[in-house]
Amino acid sequence: MTGTGALERPTSPVSRWPILLLALTCGVAVGNVYFPQAISPLVATGLRVSPDSAALVVTAVQFGYAAGIFLLVPLGDRIPPRPLIVTLLGLTGLGLLAASTASALPPLIGASALIGLATVIAPIVGPMAAGLVAEDRRGVVNGMLLSGSIGGMLLSRALGGTMGEWLGWRAPYLMAAALTVIIATLLARALPTTSPPSRQRYPALLAESLRLLRTEPDLRRSCFYQATVFAGFSAVWTNVALLLTGPAYGMGAQAVGALALVNAGTMVCTPLAGRQVDRLGPDAVNLVCMLGVIASAVVLAFGSLGGALGLAALVLGTLLLDVGMQSGMVANQVRIYALRAEVRSRLNTAYMTCAYVGGGAGSWIAARAYTYVGWLGVCTLVALLAAAALARHLQAVGSAARQLDAR
Repeated sequence: MTGTGALERPTSPVSRWPILLLALTCGVAVGNVYFPQAISPLVATGLRVSPDSAALVVTAVQFGYAAGIFLLVPLGDRIPPRPLIVTLLGLTGLGLLAASTASALPPLIGASALIGLATVIAPIVGPMAAGLVAEDRRGVVNGMLLSGSIGGMLLSRALGGTMGEWLGWRAPYLMAAALTVIIATLLARALPTTSPPSRQRYPALLAESLRLLRTEPDLRRSCFYQATVFAGFSAVWTNVALLLTGPAYGMGAQAVGALALVNAGTMVCTPLAGRQVDRLGPDAVNLVCMLGVIASAVVLAFGSLGGALGLAALVLGTLLLDVGMQSGMVANQVRIYALRAEVRSRLNTAYMTCAYVGGGAGSWIAARAYTYVGWLGVCTLVALLAAAALARHLQAVGSAARQLDAR
C-alpha cells in the first residue's frame, strides 16, 4: 500500500491478504455502531427509562457516526492510514469503556456519540482500497469490504443481544472495547508507513466535501438514494428489538441477534452485487435494490401478526431489506469513486455523511412512529422512503435518456 484516499494503483497486483485484513477492520469498527440496536430494551430496563428514550442511544451513535464521517474521514486524504486509523480505534475503545460504566442515560448517550464519532474506519478504508486495484475490480473489492462490514454488523447484534441477555447490557460494551483494542494493535504493526496524497489544510478538506456535493450531480443523487434507503433500514433495526421483546412475541434480546444472523446471506450477495455493478453499471443495480426495499416493507408488515407467520415475515423482510440496502451501497460507491480519483475520501465523506444523517433521522422518526402507530407505522415509513428514492431514480434515468435522444 502506498498512500490513502486517492492512492494510485500499484504496478504489481495487490494480494487478497491486505484486503481481507481491511475487511476485518471494517467489521470490528462497524459492529460498534450496530450492537446497541440489539440491547436497547435491556438499556431501558437497566436504566429505568422508556423504550423510546433508550432508542436515543442508537440515534446518538448514528448521528455521531455522521459527524465523524464529515469531520474526520477527509483526513484520509491528508494523514497516512496507520496513525489515523489506530488513533481512531483507540478513541473508540475509550468511548466503549465509558459507555460500559454509565449510570444514567445522559452519559450513555454522550459516550455513544463519541463511539460513533471515532469509529469511522470503514469510510476511510473504502477509498484507500479503491486506489489499490484496477478500475474493473473496484466493485468486487468494495463488495468484499462491505461483506466485512456486514459481518461485523450481524455478529455484533447477535453477540451483543446474547451477552446482554446473559450478563447485562454493559457486557457488550466491554467486549467491543476489547475487540477494538486488539484490532488497533494488529493494524499498528501491519499497516505501512506512507505519505499523504494531499497537502491541503483541514478547513479546505472540509470545504471540499461540501463543494463536491454542490457541483457533482451524481454525488448528490447517490447521497439521496442512500440517505432514504438507509433511513428505512435503520428504522426497522432500531424497532424490531422492541417488537420481538414486546407482547406480540415475548422473546429476549438474543432473538434480535438470531434474526440478524439469519441475514448472513447478505455477506454473499454484496460481492455478487459488486460484479453486477461492474457488468451492468450502478443504475441497473440501484433500480433492483429500491424495488427490493419496497417489497421488504410489504413483507415486514406481516410481522405485526406475531406467531410463526409473523416471524417468517420478519426473517424474509429483513433479508430483502438488508440485501437491497447493502447492494445499493456498493452501486452508489462505485458511481462516486469513478468521479474523481484524487478526492475519493472527500467524495465518500459527503456520501456517507448524508447516509448516516438519513439513518439517524430514520431511527428517531421510526421510534416515535412505533410508539404511536406500532410496527405498521415503521413499515409504512420504509415504503415511503424507498418510493422517494425510486421516484428520483426514474427521473434521473429518464432525463439521461432524453439527453441521449437529443444528441
